[in-house]
Amino acid sequence: MEKVETTILRNLLFNNEYCRKVLPFIKNEYFENFHEKVVFDETCKFLLAYENLATKEVLLIETEKRTDITEDTYKTICEYVGNLDNSPADLDWLYDITEKWCRDRAIYLALMQSIKIADGQDEKKSRDAIPNILQEALSVSFDNHIGHDYLNDYQERYDSYHKKENRIPFDLDYFNKITKGGLPTKTLNIALAGTGVGKSLFMCHVASACLLQGSNVLYITLEMAEEKIAERIDANLLDVNIRDIGDLPKGMFATKVNKLSKKTQGTLIIKEYPTASAHSGHFKALLNELSLKKSFKPDIIFIDYLNICASSRHKANGSANSYAYIKSIAEELRGLAVESNVPIVSATQTTRGGYGNSDVELTDTSESFGLPATADLMFALISTEELENMGQIMVKQLKNRYNDPTMNKRFVVGIDRAKMRLYDVEQNAQKDILDSGKEEEYTYDEKQNQSKFSGFKF
Repeated sequence: MEKVETTILRNLLFNNEYCRKVLPFIKNEYFENFHEKVVFDETCKFLLAYENLATKEVLLIETEKRTDITEDTYKTICEYVGNLDNSPADLDWLYDITEKWCRDRAIYLALMQSIKIADGQDEKKSRDAIPNILQEALSVSFDNHIGHDYLNDYQERYDSYHKKENRIPFDLDYFNKITKGGLPTKTLNIALAGTGVGKSLFMCHVASACLLQGSNVLYITLEMAEEKIAERIDANLLDVNIRDIGDLPKGMFATKVNKLSKKTQGTLIIKEYPTASAHSGHFKALLNELSLKKSFKPDIIFIDYLNICASSRHKANGSANSYAYIKSIAEELRGLAVESNVPIVSATQTTRGGYGNSDVELTDTSESFGLPATADLMFALISTEELENMGQIMVKQLKNRYNDPTMNKRFVVGIDRAKMRLYDVEQNAQKDILDSGKEEEYTYDEKQNQSKFSGFKF
């Protein structure tokens, strides 16, 4: 019976359609025998150089030129290539067995590499890399999608315009307005504020609101202890002044929490990491662990906060400057959002110049302008003495990929610091805010669309 490897190499040599489809997914290390690796390498080289399939003669001539093979190996290769023939096979079957073989080999090699790392035999990689290595191997597949054909795929494109996007809504009216209904999945959303203005308060409030809506929430903290974050969320959800939570009798506290659990189907997990010690690799490992041990998959992730995360690509005291380092963290977190199919909410500090400024700009982002370049939504939280006296905080849009950032560019929300809560204020409170803009109305009513484009000829 012919080995799968031989079937694959034979069809790489004689089957043009098969070769061009599967070659990008096959790796040299998937082959166990050295002579098979040589045949695969020379087949690839010839195709890349001349854009044609290699022949048996080409393989033997190119193999003879190599300096890394012995005479006995060359004889083995000659015999092996000589036995390859152009036997027909069903294409769909070939694709299926090749994909399965690639996945099986990738998993086997990943397991061997993981054992080596676990035994301390790999000096370049730590045990933190094991979940990523295994995840990569498990995700091996042949992706048939090679791009969007603008003219031929118009129906698919039109349908996408009318498809309702999965979003996590806010409980704050103006945040829903500027995001067209909430945060989409696969996005990175950043709150910019000075020290003590309310970054953590904002994230704790939104996390609390998401939990009440029935969402699964993961809150990662690198600044405060898990208990401190939970205390803020208790103040918000249990409607208790944060200073009085410790004075609640145990029975009353338990009753409030039990009543809360009946109001939602969601789950909130709070995980603490030491400052500047955890990066996206640790967060991926946490997600895998939560999935295995608790069957928990988050709908939204909060990371408090971005600047005190580590980068998986750069060392904190390495050669990378602050611009490259923070941009790298932002890119890795956005990659995590895409891979996990969730929105990620985080925060960053203003510069010293932006601290106390009543009109914060993107340039007031501390350490790296690469962060706003990566974020999908970025807004400033601004507090002045006047706003504080009115129990309000101003929000200013800095970057918005979901909507026109000039619409409702600035607005205010109420803030109750004692209960760690934000709330909508009356509409007249927005009247004196500059650049508030007007709310756009979007409709997909077919009759309106027809009348709107009635002057066009198709």
